[in-house]
Amino acid sequence: MDRIAMLSEILTANPEDSFARYGLALEYSKAGQIEQALQEFKTLIGKTPDYTPAYFMAAQTLATASRIDEAKRMLVDGISSARRTGNAHAQSEMTAMLEELG
Repeated sequence: MDRIAMLSEILTANPEDSFARYGLALEYSKAGQIEQALQEFKTLIGKTPDYTPAYFMAAQTLATASRIDEAKRMLVDGISSARRTGNAHAQSEMTAMLEELG
């Protein structure tokens, strides 16, 4: 069973599993399935707004798809999440990416 199928099965059994949803979004992103990845990131952020890594990886997915304005908005939201959760490392990574995107 491939990772996407395995993670989808986990989420069918437990739709609230944030780690599995994050993993599924990453797998979709790696497979070039951008819209599916972004939908999973959106669902995850909607259910768990302080799952800070989701913002960063969603922004990277958007940037890879040349959707720079959307990536910037995602990073701004992610920086807010990082501040709320005291995640200075993530805040610094997202700030640097935002600066790189101009």
